[in-house]
Amino acid sequence: MAITGKNVGKTLRCHYQGTLNDGTQFDSSYDRGEPLEFKCGAGMMIAGFDAAVADMEVGEIKNIHLTPAEAYGEADPKLIFTVPVKELPGSEVLKAGQRVTLTNTYGQPFPVGVKEMDGENITFDANHEMAGKELNFKIELVEIL
Repeated sequence: MAITGKNVGKTLRCHYQGTLNDGTQFDSSYDRGEPLEFKCGAGMMIAGFDAAVADMEVGEIKNIHLTPAEAYGEADPKLIFTVPVKELPGSEVLKAGQRVTLTNTYGQPFPVGVKEMDGENITFDANHEMAGKELNFKIELVEIL
């Protein structure tokens, strides 16, 4: 998605609140007391967020709804995998719903969610935890630097 607008290429400071469709808040810069700073259109933000702020004015507040394609994409079933617990020492204490970091064959860390744990096998999901979800944001453009 090509982002166009007068703010593209500029560094912006925005406050935001992110919620799921059921109203559950998943993130908020207001709670941290510090606006988010990023370069508009540089790929630092999910595409739908970037597009939403591209033409905003300082002081403007906008509410947006993003489809998975505009946010973190659809969940990829290829990123769900099962490993025997005995191959991962220490994994016997993990529980479904936890987020942990594994290491790939090149020694690089990658975050995963524990999808299932049955004592013998553990199923991990390496999709972004917001993949496949519709997201809602209240965005306030605080400053253009």
